Amino acid sequence: MAESSKGYGETIIQSVKKQDGITVVTVVGDIDLMHSLRFQSELSDIVHSTEQKIVMILSAVPYMDSSGIASLVKLLSECREKKVELALVGMTERVRGMFEIMRLDSMFKMFESIDEAMV
Repeated sequence: MAESSKGYGETIIQSVKKQDGITVVTVVGDIDLMHSLRFQSELSDIVHSTEQKIVMILSAVPYMDSSGIASLVKLLSECREKKVELALVGMTERVRGMFEIMRLDSMFKMFESIDEAMV
């Protein structure tokens, strides 16, 4: 698996790895108003460099506000336009609950483990 050491600085994307056309993105920390614009910009760059699928690991994201959710909805839209599949992995109960309340759990493919998402 190739790993990008792109120097994301203060952003919340910890790593980006590629394996057989699948891009695995590991996110850490809160996805909130303070980080969402830069997060969204970096996600857009990732979509445009991905051929098949993005697997986003969110197990280290304890909190996501509406701006963070909006960033993921925009990412999903960009993925659909480019015909790239998006899988969200390991959401905390709190974050998953937000998606369920907003009825976004039916829009996104969500998995408990990375193995399930990589298929």
